[in-house]
Amino acid sequence: MEVLLAILILAVLGALSLALARRSGISLAGNLGAIAMVVLCVLAVAGFLWLFYRTPGTDMGVAQPIPFSHRVHVNVKNIQCEYCHPYVGQSLEPGLPPVEKCLHCHKHIIARHPQILKEHQYYDTKTPTPWKKANHLPEHVVFNHQRHIRKEVACRECHGEVESMDRIRGKFFYMHFCIECHRAKQANIDCWLSCHN
Repeated sequence: MEVLLAILILAVLGALSLALARRSGISLAGNLGAIAMVVLCVLAVAGFLWLFYRTPGTDMGVAQPIPFSHRVHVNVKNIQCEYCHPYVGQSLEPGLPPVEKCLHCHKHIIARHPQILKEHQYYDTKTPTPWKKANHLPEHVVFNHQRHIRKEVACRECHGEVESMDRIRGKFFYMHFCIECHRAKQANIDCWLSCHN
């Protein structure tokens, strides 16, 4: 999306400069070499942006301080979302698992793995695991997980197929995403009662 926006802006700027040149009576015939160089530069920048943002592997998700595979924990181990995110049904925040929650299983399962030993260091020093945020909402939005859980909105409807992800491919939630979903479900779309209070 960002690449398309950059290309569109560059195309509009190019069209405006051509229109201004014609209006000013500047002959474009003598400047074809310069115009060609500008067009090539624009294409090179657009190509670089595309490669930078859309290269395979760029949607892998945020690297966490301790690698955590939702695919393994949900599909292979059959652990329910609410076990690790215990507050999702009772509060505004889903809650991230404390170190103790991870060690509940990992005291016995692959207990000597280097990443689990790293988790033990967090526990021994009473330091919360510094998980990195994957999903982002604008600061002025209040999202209530509790309401959505009560209305039986599945986690995957917003977060995607988390159970198939090794690393969470987070997203930026924009207003149109929420509005489209609310309209489809015939839910409240009053801004102040829903999200901005």
